[in-house]
Amino acid sequence: MLGRATKPLRFAHALHGTRFFSSVKEYDCVVIGAGPGGYVAAVKAGQLGMKTACIDKRGPPGGTCLNVGCIPSKALLNASHHYHVAQHDFKKYGINVSGLEIDVKQMLKAKDKAIKGLTSGIEGTLFKKSKVDYLKGFAKLTGPNEITVDMNDDSTETIKAKNIIIATGSDSAQIPGVEVDEKMIVTSTGALEFDKVPEKLVVIGAGVIGLEMGSVWGRLGSEVTVVEFLDRITPGVDSEIAKQFQTILSRKQKLMSFKLGTKVMGAEVVGDKVHLKVAPSKGGDEEIMEVDKVLVSIGRVPYLEGLGLDTVGIEMDGRVIKTNDHLQTNVPHIYAIGDCIKGPMLAHKAEEEGIAAIEHMAGLGGHVNYDAIPGVIYTHPELATVGKTEDELKEAGIKYNKGVFPFMANSRARTIDDADGMVKVLADKETDRLLGVHMLGPNAGEMIHEAVVGLEYGASSEDLARTCHAHPTLSEAVKEACMATYDKPIHM
Repeated sequence: MLGRATKPLRFAHALHGTRFFSSVKEYDCVVIGAGPGGYVAAVKAGQLGMKTACIDKRGPPGGTCLNVGCIPSKALLNASHHYHVAQHDFKKYGINVSGLEIDVKQMLKAKDKAIKGLTSGIEGTLFKKSKVDYLKGFAKLTGPNEITVDMNDDSTETIKAKNIIIATGSDSAQIPGVEVDEKMIVTSTGALEFDKVPEKLVVIGAGVIGLEMGSVWGRLGSEVTVVEFLDRITPGVDSEIAKQFQTILSRKQKLMSFKLGTKVMGAEVVGDKVHLKVAPSKGGDEEIMEVDKVLVSIGRVPYLEGLGLDTVGIEMDGRVIKTNDHLQTNVPHIYAIGDCIKGPMLAHKAEEEGIAAIEHMAGLGGHVNYDAIPGVIYTHPELATVGKTEDELKEAGIKYNKGVFPFMANSRARTIDDADGMVKVLADKETDRLLGVHMLGPNAGEMIHEAVVGLEYGASSEDLARTCHAHPTLSEAVKEACMATYDKPIHM
Protein backbone atom coordinates (compact mmCIF):
# COMPACT_ATOMS: atom_id res chain seq x y z
CA MET A 1 0.00 0.00 0.00
CA LEU A 2 1.43 3.35 -1.02
CA GLY A 3 1.49 6.11 1.54
CA ARG A 4 0.65 9.74 0.91
CA ALA A 5 4.22 10.97 0.57
CA THR A 6 4.65 14.39 -0.95
CA LYS A 7 6.58 12.98 -3.90
CA PRO A 8 5.76 9.26 -4.29
CA LEU A 9 8.09 7.80 -6.92
CA ARG A 10 5.25 5.85 -8.48
CA PHE A 11 3.58 9.03 -9.70
CA ALA A 12 6.67 11.13 -10.34
CA HIS A 13 7.17 13.04 -13.59
CA ALA A 14 9.97 15.38 -14.64
CA LEU A 15 9.21 18.90 -13.54
CA HIS A 16 10.94 20.65 -16.46
CA GLY A 17 13.45 22.28 -14.14
CA THR A 18 10.74 23.68 -11.89
CA ARG A 19 11.66 23.73 -8.23
CA PHE A 20 9.01 23.44 -5.53
CA PHE A 21 9.18 25.88 -2.63
CA SER A 22 7.69 25.27 0.78
CA SER A 23 5.27 28.22 0.48
CA VAL A 24 3.56 26.63 -2.52
CA LYS A 25 1.33 23.60 -2.11
CA GLU A 26 2.52 20.57 -4.02
CA TYR A 27 0.28 17.85 -5.43
CA ASP A 28 0.71 14.59 -7.28
CA CYS A 29 -2.43 15.33 -9.26
CA VAL A 30 -4.55 18.43 -9.78
CA VAL A 31 -7.89 18.16 -11.56
CA ILE A 32 -9.31 21.30 -13.14
CA GLY A 33 -13.08 20.94 -13.10
CA ALA A 34 -15.35 19.16 -10.61
CA GLY A 35 -17.94 17.82 -13.02
CA PRO A 36 -18.64 14.07 -13.36
CA GLY A 37 -15.30 13.44 -15.02
CA GLY A 38 -13.28 15.74 -12.78
CA TYR A 39 -14.59 14.79 -9.35
CA VAL A 40 -14.50 11.07 -10.20
CA ALA A 41 -10.87 11.42 -11.34
CA ALA A 42 -9.98 13.28 -8.15
CA VAL A 43 -11.61 10.66 -5.94
CA LYS A 44 -9.86 7.85 -7.82
CA ALA A 45 -6.52 9.63 -7.49
CA GLY A 46 -7.05 9.96 -3.76
CA GLN A 47 -7.97 6.30 -3.49
CA LEU A 48 -4.67 5.38 -5.16
CA GLY A 49 -2.72 7.40 -2.64
CA MET A 50 -2.01 10.51 -4.68
CA LYS A 51 -2.01 13.87 -2.99
CA THR A 52 -4.83 15.45 -4.95
CA ALA A 53 -6.61 18.75 -5.45
CA CYS A 54 -9.72 19.52 -7.49
CA ILE A 55 -10.58 23.04 -8.64
CA ASP A 56 -13.90 24.44 -9.83
CA LYS A 57 -15.18 27.99 -10.10
CA ARG A 58 -18.84 27.06 -9.63
CA GLY A 59 -18.49 26.31 -5.93
CA PRO A 60 -20.79 23.32 -5.49
CA PRO A 61 -19.10 20.37 -7.23
CA GLY A 62 -20.78 18.27 -9.87
CA GLY A 63 -20.38 20.57 -12.86
CA THR A 64 -23.15 21.22 -15.34
CA CYS A 65 -24.52 17.70 -14.88
CA LEU A 66 -25.37 17.87 -11.20
CA ASN A 67 -26.12 21.59 -10.95
CA VAL A 68 -27.89 22.63 -14.16
CA GLY A 69 -28.05 19.55 -16.37
CA CYS A 70 -28.60 15.82 -15.98
CA ILE A 71 -29.77 15.77 -12.37
CA PRO A 72 -32.19 18.71 -12.21
CA SER A 73 -33.70 17.80 -15.58
CA LYS A 74 -34.39 14.26 -14.35
CA ALA A 75 -36.05 15.66 -11.24
CA LEU A 76 -38.42 17.73 -13.37
CA LEU A 77 -38.95 14.88 -15.83
CA ASN A 78 -39.97 12.67 -12.91
CA ALA A 79 -42.31 15.25 -11.38
CA SER A 80 -43.95 16.17 -14.69
CA HIS A 81 -44.38 12.49 -15.60
CA HIS A 82 -46.25 11.87 -12.33
CA TYR A 83 -48.55 14.79 -13.10
CA HIS A 84 -49.10 13.64 -16.68
CA VAL A 85 -49.98 10.10 -15.58
CA ALA A 86 -52.33 11.38 -12.88
CA GLN A 87 -54.02 13.68 -15.38
CA HIS A 88 -54.37 11.23 -18.26
CA ASP A 89 -54.11 7.67 -16.96
CA PHE A 90 -55.35 7.40 -13.37
CA LYS A 91 -59.02 7.15 -14.34
CA LYS A 92 -58.54 4.03 -16.46
CA TYR A 93 -56.81 2.37 -13.50
CA GLY A 94 -59.81 3.07 -11.28
CA ILE A 95 -58.21 6.01 -9.49
CA ASN A 96 -60.38 9.12 -9.47
CA VAL A 97 -58.68 12.39 -8.59
CA SER A 98 -60.29 15.80 -8.31
CA GLY A 99 -58.65 19.18 -7.94
CA LEU A 100 -55.36 18.13 -9.56
CA GLU A 101 -53.07 21.15 -9.71
CA ILE A 102 -49.51 22.07 -10.55
CA ASP A 103 -47.26 23.76 -8.00
CA VAL A 104 -44.23 24.75 -10.06
CA LYS A 105 -42.46 26.35 -7.11
CA GLN A 106 -42.66 23.10 -5.14
CA MET A 107 -41.35 21.18 -8.15
CA LEU A 108 -38.37 23.51 -8.27
CA LYS A 109 -37.81 23.08 -4.52
CA ALA A 110 -37.77 19.29 -4.90
CA LYS A 111 -35.30 19.66 -7.77
CA ASP A 112 -33.04 21.91 -5.72
CA LYS A 113 -33.16 19.50 -2.79
CA ALA A 114 -31.90 16.69 -5.01
CA ILE A 115 -29.09 18.88 -6.33
CA LYS A 116 -27.97 20.00 -2.88
CA GLY A 117 -27.97 16.46 -1.51
CA LEU A 118 -25.77 15.15 -4.31
CA THR A 119 -23.33 18.07 -4.54
CA SER A 120 -22.86 18.24 -0.78
CA GLY A 121 -22.24 14.50 -0.80
CA ILE A 122 -19.33 14.94 -3.20
CA GLU A 123 -17.70 17.72 -1.21
CA GLY A 124 -18.59 16.57 2.28
CA THR A 125 -18.15 12.83 1.89
CA LEU A 126 -16.36 11.67 -1.25
CA PHE A 127 -13.64 14.34 -1.28
CA LYS A 128 -13.04 14.09 2.45
CA LYS A 129 -12.93 10.30 2.40
CA SER A 130 -10.32 10.35 -0.38
CA LYS A 131 -8.42 13.29 1.18
CA VAL A 132 -9.00 15.52 -1.86
CA ASP A 133 -8.45 19.27 -1.37
CA TYR A 134 -11.29 21.19 -3.03
CA LEU A 135 -10.42 24.69 -4.24
CA LYS A 136 -13.31 26.94 -5.27
CA GLY A 137 -12.10 29.31 -7.93
CA PHE A 138 -11.03 29.81 -11.55
CA ALA A 139 -7.91 27.86 -12.53
CA LYS A 140 -5.36 28.91 -15.11
CA LEU A 141 -2.26 27.09 -16.30
CA THR A 142 0.66 29.45 -15.68
CA GLY A 143 3.45 26.94 -16.23
CA PRO A 144 4.00 23.28 -17.16
CA ASN A 145 3.48 22.26 -13.53
CA GLU A 146 1.93 25.43 -12.16
CA ILE A 147 -1.70 26.45 -11.70
CA THR A 148 -2.88 29.84 -10.47
CA VAL A 149 -6.34 29.91 -8.93
CA ASP A 150 -8.42 33.06 -8.64
CA MET A 151 -10.39 31.99 -5.60
CA ASN A 152 -14.07 32.83 -5.22
CA ASP A 153 -13.22 34.75 -2.04
CA ASP A 154 -11.10 37.14 -4.18
CA SER A 155 -7.77 35.72 -3.01
CA THR A 156 -5.21 34.11 -5.32
CA GLU A 157 -3.45 30.82 -4.79
CA THR A 158 -0.68 29.19 -6.78
CA ILE A 159 -0.12 25.43 -6.60
CA LYS A 160 2.22 22.91 -8.21
CA ALA A 161 1.29 19.58 -9.75
CA LYS A 162 3.21 16.62 -11.09
CA ASN A 163 0.16 15.66 -13.14
CA ILE A 164 -2.78 17.74 -14.32
CA ILE A 165 -6.17 16.71 -15.68
CA ILE A 166 -8.23 19.20 -17.65
CA ALA A 167 -11.92 18.42 -17.09
CA THR A 168 -13.54 21.79 -17.70
CA GLY A 169 -16.63 20.48 -19.46
CA SER A 170 -18.72 22.40 -21.96
CA ASP A 171 -21.12 25.29 -22.39
CA SER A 172 -24.32 25.72 -24.40
CA ALA A 173 -23.79 26.47 -28.08
CA GLN A 174 -25.24 29.79 -29.25
CA ILE A 175 -27.03 30.92 -32.41
CA PRO A 176 -26.04 34.21 -34.06
CA GLY A 177 -28.90 36.67 -33.77
CA VAL A 178 -30.51 34.83 -30.85
CA GLU A 179 -29.32 36.52 -27.67
CA VAL A 180 -29.76 34.38 -24.58
CA ASP A 181 -30.90 36.23 -21.45
CA GLU A 182 -31.94 33.13 -19.44
CA LYS A 183 -35.34 34.75 -18.90
CA MET A 184 -37.18 34.84 -22.22
CA ILE A 185 -34.58 33.20 -24.45
CA VAL A 186 -32.91 30.49 -22.43
CA THR A 187 -30.51 27.60 -22.47
CA SER A 188 -31.27 24.45 -20.50
CA THR A 189 -30.14 26.38 -17.40
CA GLY A 190 -32.98 28.89 -17.72
CA ALA A 191 -35.49 26.21 -18.76
CA LEU A 192 -34.93 24.54 -15.39
CA GLU A 193 -36.01 27.70 -13.59
CA PHE A 194 -39.28 28.78 -15.22
CA ASP A 195 -41.47 29.94 -12.34
CA LYS A 196 -44.63 29.24 -14.29
CA VAL A 197 -45.64 27.12 -17.26
CA PRO A 198 -45.15 29.08 -20.49
CA GLU A 199 -48.22 29.06 -22.72
CA LYS A 200 -46.14 28.68 -25.87
CA LEU A 201 -42.57 27.34 -25.89
CA VAL A 202 -40.29 26.91 -28.88
CA VAL A 203 -37.41 24.49 -28.54
CA ILE A 204 -34.58 25.03 -31.02
CA GLY A 205 -32.92 21.68 -31.63
CA ALA A 206 -34.46 18.19 -31.62
CA GLY A 207 -31.67 16.55 -29.65
CA VAL A 208 -31.48 15.12 -26.15
CA ILE A 209 -31.78 18.36 -24.16
CA GLY A 210 -34.51 19.84 -26.32
CA LEU A 211 -36.74 16.77 -26.23
CA GLU A 212 -36.28 16.23 -22.50
CA MET A 213 -37.06 19.82 -21.55
CA GLY A 214 -39.80 19.99 -24.16
CA SER A 215 -41.35 16.92 -22.54
CA VAL A 216 -41.23 18.52 -19.08
CA TRP A 217 -43.10 21.66 -20.06
CA GLY A 218 -45.32 19.90 -22.58
CA ARG A 219 -46.60 17.57 -19.86
CA LEU A 220 -47.29 20.55 -17.62
CA GLY A 221 -49.39 22.25 -20.28
CA SER A 222 -47.14 24.23 -22.64
CA GLU A 223 -47.80 24.24 -26.35
CA VAL A 224 -44.34 23.05 -27.43
CA THR A 225 -42.95 23.40 -30.94
CA VAL A 226 -39.56 21.92 -31.75
CA VAL A 227 -37.65 23.63 -34.56
CA GLU A 228 -34.91 21.51 -36.13
CA PHE A 229 -32.56 22.39 -39.00
CA LEU A 230 -32.33 18.78 -40.19
CA ASP A 231 -35.18 16.74 -41.66
CA ARG A 232 -35.20 14.34 -38.67
CA ILE A 233 -35.03 14.37 -34.89
CA THR A 234 -32.25 13.00 -32.64
CA PRO A 235 -29.32 13.08 -35.08
CA GLY A 236 -27.05 10.08 -34.57
CA VAL A 237 -29.82 7.85 -33.23
CA ASP A 238 -30.84 4.84 -35.34
CA SER A 239 -33.26 6.28 -37.89
CA GLU A 240 -35.89 3.54 -37.47
CA ILE A 241 -35.99 4.19 -33.73
CA ALA A 242 -36.01 7.97 -34.26
CA LYS A 243 -39.02 7.86 -36.58
CA GLN A 244 -41.09 5.86 -34.12
CA PHE A 245 -39.92 8.17 -31.30
CA GLN A 246 -41.12 11.23 -33.18
CA THR A 247 -44.50 9.62 -33.85
CA ILE A 248 -45.01 8.78 -30.18
CA LEU A 249 -44.08 12.25 -28.92
CA SER A 250 -46.11 14.18 -31.48
CA ARG A 251 -49.05 12.08 -32.63
CA LYS A 252 -49.75 9.71 -29.76
CA GLN A 253 -48.78 11.74 -26.69
CA LYS A 254 -49.31 15.11 -28.39
CA LEU A 255 -46.58 16.59 -26.20
CA MET A 256 -44.95 18.59 -28.97
CA SER A 257 -45.09 19.37 -32.66
CA PHE A 258 -42.09 19.45 -34.98
CA LYS A 259 -40.94 21.93 -37.61
CA LEU A 260 -38.21 19.95 -39.32
CA GLY A 261 -35.97 21.27 -42.08
CA THR A 262 -36.26 24.71 -40.51
CA LYS A 263 -33.52 27.22 -39.69
CA VAL A 264 -33.61 30.03 -37.16
CA MET A 265 -32.84 33.46 -38.61
CA GLY A 266 -33.06 35.55 -35.44
CA ALA A 267 -35.05 36.39 -32.34
CA GLU A 268 -36.30 39.56 -30.70
CA VAL A 269 -37.92 40.11 -27.32
CA VAL A 270 -40.98 42.33 -27.76
CA GLY A 271 -42.72 43.10 -24.48
CA ASP A 272 -43.54 39.81 -22.81
CA LYS A 273 -43.20 37.78 -26.03
CA VAL A 274 -40.38 36.49 -28.20
CA HIS A 275 -40.60 36.92 -31.95
CA LEU A 276 -38.64 34.08 -33.52
CA LYS A 277 -37.81 34.37 -37.21
CA VAL A 278 -37.57 31.02 -39.02
CA ALA A 279 -37.34 29.82 -42.62
CA PRO A 280 -37.00 26.52 -44.49
CA SER A 281 -33.42 25.19 -44.25
CA LYS A 282 -33.22 24.80 -48.03
CA GLY A 283 -34.58 28.27 -48.71
CA GLY A 284 -38.02 29.81 -48.74
CA ASP A 285 -40.26 32.40 -47.13
CA GLU A 286 -39.54 33.56 -43.60
CA GLU A 287 -42.05 33.17 -40.79
CA ILE A 288 -42.40 34.93 -37.43
CA MET A 289 -43.38 32.75 -34.48
CA GLU A 290 -44.69 34.68 -31.47
CA VAL A 291 -44.09 32.69 -28.28
CA ASP A 292 -43.59 33.12 -24.54
CA LYS A 293 -40.23 31.39 -24.20
CA VAL A 294 -37.51 30.08 -26.49
CA LEU A 295 -35.12 27.29 -25.47
CA VAL A 296 -31.84 27.17 -27.39
CA SER A 297 -30.63 23.56 -27.33
CA ILE A 298 -28.50 23.04 -30.43
CA GLY A 299 -25.67 21.29 -28.61
CA ARG A 300 -22.67 22.18 -26.51
CA VAL A 301 -19.11 23.42 -27.06
CA PRO A 302 -15.96 22.78 -24.96
CA TYR A 303 -15.36 25.32 -22.20
CA LEU A 304 -11.68 26.27 -22.38
CA GLU A 305 -11.71 30.07 -22.22
CA GLY A 306 -8.99 31.61 -20.05
CA LEU A 307 -7.49 28.26 -19.13
CA GLY A 308 -4.03 29.17 -20.40
CA LEU A 309 -3.59 26.31 -22.86
CA ASP A 310 -1.33 28.48 -25.03
CA THR A 311 0.95 29.13 -22.07
CA VAL A 312 1.99 25.48 -21.91
CA GLY A 313 1.62 24.74 -25.63
CA ILE A 314 -1.36 22.39 -25.54
CA GLU A 315 -2.28 21.25 -29.06
CA MET A 316 -5.88 21.49 -30.24
CA ASP A 317 -7.90 19.40 -32.68
CA GLY A 318 -10.37 21.98 -33.89
CA ARG A 319 -12.44 23.06 -30.89
CA VAL A 320 -11.32 20.19 -28.66
CA ILE A 321 -8.04 19.35 -26.94
CA LYS A 322 -6.01 16.76 -28.82
CA THR A 323 -5.21 13.64 -26.80
CA ASN A 324 -3.69 10.23 -27.40
CA ASP A 325 -5.20 6.83 -26.54
CA HIS A 326 -4.18 7.36 -22.91
CA LEU A 327 -5.93 10.76 -22.71
CA GLN A 328 -2.57 12.58 -22.59
CA THR A 329 -2.07 15.85 -24.40
CA ASN A 330 1.14 16.63 -26.25
CA VAL A 331 2.45 17.67 -22.82
CA PRO A 332 2.56 14.11 -21.37
CA HIS A 333 1.84 14.95 -17.73
CA ILE A 334 -1.23 16.99 -18.70
CA TYR A 335 -4.32 14.94 -19.48
CA ALA A 336 -7.74 15.98 -20.77
CA ILE A 337 -11.10 14.22 -20.41
CA GLY A 338 -14.82 14.66 -20.97
CA ASP A 339 -16.51 17.31 -23.05
CA CYS A 340 -13.29 19.17 -23.87
CA ILE A 341 -11.94 16.26 -25.96
CA LYS A 342 -13.39 14.28 -28.87
CA GLY A 343 -16.33 11.93 -28.46
CA PRO A 344 -19.88 12.16 -27.16
CA MET A 345 -20.53 14.76 -24.48
CA LEU A 346 -21.81 12.36 -21.84
CA ALA A 347 -21.25 12.43 -18.09
CA HIS A 348 -20.57 8.70 -17.89
CA LYS A 349 -18.08 8.87 -20.75
CA ALA A 350 -16.21 11.57 -18.80
CA GLU A 351 -16.27 9.42 -15.65
CA GLU A 352 -14.74 6.46 -17.47
CA GLU A 353 -12.06 8.71 -18.94
CA GLY A 354 -11.31 10.19 -15.54
CA ILE A 355 -10.65 6.78 -14.03
CA ALA A 356 -8.65 5.66 -17.08
CA ALA A 357 -6.44 8.76 -16.94
CA ILE A 358 -5.69 8.29 -13.25
CA GLU A 359 -4.95 4.60 -13.70
CA HIS A 360 -2.57 5.42 -16.54
CA MET A 361 -0.82 7.97 -14.30
CA ALA A 362 -0.42 5.29 -11.67
CA GLY A 363 1.00 2.77 -14.13
CA LEU A 364 -2.13 0.61 -14.00
CA GLY A 365 -3.08 0.79 -17.66
CA GLY A 366 -6.43 2.48 -17.97
CA HIS A 367 -8.73 2.02 -20.96
CA VAL A 368 -12.08 3.20 -22.29
CA ASN A 369 -14.05 1.14 -24.81
CA TYR A 370 -15.76 3.83 -26.86
CA ASP A 371 -17.81 1.21 -28.72
CA ALA A 372 -19.65 0.31 -25.52
CA ILE A 373 -20.80 3.68 -24.19
CA PRO A 374 -24.58 3.91 -23.89
CA GLY A 375 -26.68 6.95 -24.62
CA VAL A 376 -30.08 7.63 -23.07
CA ILE A 377 -32.86 10.17 -23.65
CA TYR A 378 -34.95 10.31 -20.48
CA THR A 379 -38.30 11.11 -22.02
CA HIS A 380 -41.24 8.70 -21.77
CA PRO A 381 -40.80 6.30 -23.37
CA GLU A 382 -37.06 6.37 -22.82
CA LEU A 383 -34.67 5.96 -25.73
CA ALA A 384 -31.45 4.06 -25.10
CA THR A 385 -28.74 3.01 -27.49
CA VAL A 386 -25.30 1.42 -27.58
CA GLY A 387 -23.00 0.42 -30.42
CA LYS A 388 -23.56 0.87 -34.15
CA THR A 389 -26.82 2.00 -35.71
CA GLU A 390 -28.27 0.25 -38.72
CA ASP A 391 -27.52 3.39 -40.74
CA GLU A 392 -23.83 3.17 -39.82
CA LEU A 393 -23.62 -0.52 -40.68
CA LYS A 394 -25.17 0.08 -44.09
CA GLU A 395 -22.82 2.98 -44.79
CA ALA A 396 -19.79 0.87 -43.80
CA GLY A 397 -20.94 -2.08 -45.89
CA ILE A 398 -21.01 -4.42 -42.88
CA LYS A 399 -23.29 -7.43 -43.29
CA TYR A 400 -25.58 -7.92 -40.32
CA ASN A 401 -28.64 -9.67 -38.97
CA LYS A 402 -31.42 -7.66 -37.40
CA GLY A 403 -33.94 -8.60 -34.76
CA VAL A 404 -36.82 -6.44 -33.55
CA PHE A 405 -39.29 -7.10 -30.76
CA PRO A 406 -42.10 -4.65 -29.91
CA PHE A 407 -43.08 -3.95 -26.32
CA MET A 408 -46.68 -4.52 -27.43
CA ALA A 409 -45.79 -8.24 -27.42
CA ASN A 410 -44.18 -8.07 -23.96
CA SER A 411 -46.44 -9.25 -21.13
CA ARG A 412 -45.09 -6.85 -18.48
CA ALA A 413 -45.46 -3.85 -20.79
CA ARG A 414 -49.02 -4.86 -21.64
CA THR A 415 -49.83 -5.44 -17.96
CA ILE A 416 -48.76 -1.95 -16.96
CA ASP A 417 -50.31 -0.48 -20.12
CA ASP A 418 -47.01 1.03 -21.22
CA ALA A 419 -46.20 -0.77 -24.44
CA ASP A 420 -44.97 1.87 -26.90
CA GLY A 421 -41.64 1.19 -28.59
CA MET A 422 -39.39 -1.75 -29.32
CA VAL A 423 -35.98 -3.36 -28.87
CA LYS A 424 -33.75 -3.61 -31.93
CA VAL A 425 -30.65 -5.81 -32.05
CA LEU A 426 -27.95 -5.80 -34.72
CA ALA A 427 -25.37 -8.60 -34.94
CA ASP A 428 -22.62 -9.60 -37.35
CA LYS A 429 -24.05 -11.83 -40.08
CA GLU A 430 -21.22 -14.37 -39.92
CA THR A 431 -20.18 -14.43 -36.24
CA ASP A 432 -23.42 -13.23 -34.56
CA ARG A 433 -21.34 -10.88 -32.41
CA LEU A 434 -23.42 -7.96 -31.13
CA LEU A 435 -22.81 -4.75 -33.06
CA GLY A 436 -25.53 -2.47 -31.70
CA VAL A 437 -28.66 -2.49 -29.56
CA HIS A 438 -31.32 0.21 -29.62
CA MET A 439 -34.35 0.51 -27.37
CA LEU A 440 -37.39 2.73 -27.24
CA GLY A 441 -39.68 1.93 -24.37
CA PRO A 442 -40.39 1.99 -20.64
CA ASN A 443 -37.26 1.79 -18.51
CA ALA A 444 -35.01 1.51 -21.57
CA GLY A 445 -32.32 3.56 -19.81
CA GLU A 446 -31.87 0.75 -17.29
CA MET A 447 -32.38 -2.21 -19.64
CA ILE A 448 -29.70 -1.02 -22.07
CA HIS A 449 -26.95 -2.12 -19.69
CA GLU A 450 -27.49 -5.79 -20.46
CA ALA A 451 -26.53 -4.91 -24.03
CA VAL A 452 -23.61 -2.76 -22.86
CA VAL A 453 -22.14 -5.70 -20.94
CA GLY A 454 -22.72 -7.88 -24.00
CA LEU A 455 -20.82 -5.52 -26.29
CA GLU A 456 -18.05 -5.02 -23.72
CA TYR A 457 -17.36 -8.75 -23.52
CA GLY A 458 -17.96 -9.64 -27.17
CA ALA A 459 -21.22 -11.54 -26.67
CA SER A 460 -23.37 -12.84 -29.49
CA SER A 461 -27.10 -12.29 -29.82
CA GLU A 462 -27.51 -16.00 -29.06
CA ASP A 463 -25.60 -15.54 -25.78
CA LEU A 464 -28.19 -13.04 -24.55
CA ALA A 465 -31.09 -15.01 -25.99
CA ARG A 466 -30.05 -18.17 -24.14
CA THR A 467 -29.69 -16.29 -20.84
CA CYS A 468 -32.70 -16.84 -18.58
CA HIS A 469 -34.76 -13.69 -17.98
CA ALA A 470 -37.30 -13.43 -15.18
CA HIS A 471 -40.98 -13.40 -16.15
CA PRO A 472 -42.81 -11.12 -16.42
CA THR A 473 -40.22 -8.39 -17.02
CA LEU A 474 -39.64 -5.70 -19.59
CA SER A 475 -36.17 -7.17 -20.08
CA GLU A 476 -37.68 -10.20 -21.76
CA ALA A 477 -38.05 -7.94 -24.80
CA VAL A 478 -34.25 -7.90 -25.05
CA LYS A 479 -34.15 -11.69 -24.96
CA GLU A 480 -36.84 -11.95 -27.63
CA ALA A 481 -35.16 -9.36 -29.87
CA CYS A 482 -31.94 -11.39 -29.63
CA MET A 483 -33.89 -14.55 -30.47
CA ALA A 484 -35.28 -12.72 -33.51
CA THR A 485 -31.72 -11.82 -34.54
CA TYR A 486 -30.18 -15.30 -34.72
CA ASP A 487 -33.36 -17.39 -35.01
CA LYS A 488 -37.04 -16.64 -34.25
CA PRO A 489 -38.79 -15.06 -31.25
CA ILE A 490 -41.38 -17.02 -29.28
CA HIS A 491 -43.98 -14.37 -28.55
CA MET A 492 -44.36 -12.81 -31.97
